[in-house]
Amino acid sequence: MRTTPGASRRLAAAVGFLLALGVAAWPLAASAYRPFNSTDAAVAAKGEVEIEAGPGYLVEGPDRTLVAPSLVLNWGFTDRWEAVLEGRHFVKLGSNIEEPRLRVEDTALSLKGVLREGSLQEKRGPSVATELSALLPTINGGPGVGAEWAVIVSQRWPDLTVHVNGAAAWTRAHEPGVFGGVILEGHDAWTVRPVAEVFVEHERDLPTTVSGLLGAIWRVSDRLALDAAVRRARAGGTDTTELRVGLTWGFSVGFPR
Repeated sequence: MRTTPGASRRLAAAVGFLLALGVAAWPLAASAYRPFNSTDAAVAAKGEVEIEAGPGYLVEGPDRTLVAPSLVLNWGFTDRWEAVLEGRHFVKLGSNIEEPRLRVEDTALSLKGVLREGSLQEKRGPSVATELSALLPTINGGPGVGAEWAVIVSQRWPDLTVHVNGAAAWTRAHEPGVFGGVILEGHDAWTVRPVAEVFVEHERDLPTTVSGLLGAIWRVSDRLALDAAVRRARAGGTDTTELRVGLTWGFSVGFPR
């Protein structure tokens, strides 16, 4: 399916509306997880929405692509559970492009729940969560649907927080895949804390991707967090460099109460 100019304008308008909604609403503490591929064992509180959004710049071999934007919406629809809708809008740069210039990928609708409340919920021991995702069709990308199931374990100490992710997938190409990732964070009380991530991803009959990320998260206030990171990856002899910047903003929608 090709993207028409009208569809692109509608997508941009929808993104702008969602961002404007986040700015206009009364914000709460931001706790969702940019700028990583992995996630943490925490969810949005009941009746709250968290918006994770931001642009990026991707260099993959000879190709140059603008991410404009990456967008994740998290809604706490009941205690300890949230619904997640996400996707990334890519704009291919350059003048000699044969394939469609615009595409929307990494589209998914997920349910994420905390199975065990722990250190991320101000309790003792590790926090444990699970996430079940429907991999949705893309625009000018993979047309199929798939599924993914992940388990996340998080532990916070005074000077270090660690999040370990493991996932199994049935991809949009109807092939099995696996994902494993680890996030490391500096002291949670620091206004600006350093962060790092390493992950490995594999789909049958495709090269294994090995990726590393270094960055920082700046807690501007209890209502807003900004982030920036650089990711380097390699798969099948092709190197990828990605710059990510963005924000996380939370606010109450008052439903459900």
